[in-house]
Amino acid sequence: MKTTMIAAALASALALAACDSQQAQNVENAADNQADAIDNQADALEQAADNMTGAAAANAENQVDVLEDRADAVRNAGDEKADAIDANK
Repeated sequence: MKTTMIAAALASALALAACDSQQAQNVENAADNQADAIDNQADALEQAADNMTGAAAANAENQVDVLEDRADAVRNAGDEKADAIDANK
């Protein structure tokens, strides 16, 4: 989990550096903020899952994976939208 967060932070930093326009940076920042909120939900659920057992723990871990995938998708969509903005400038 922590490795994923570090990798996402590095990717975000590199992507922001690649943006040419303020509009693209704003779009990317908004996507990153939304993804960070989703990651925070995943972290909270993962901590709660540590206190669960059996099927409940497995279900919670599956939900954590879903949330992490959603956060990655939001980040990727923000990156693509920012790239499209820069491509049209």
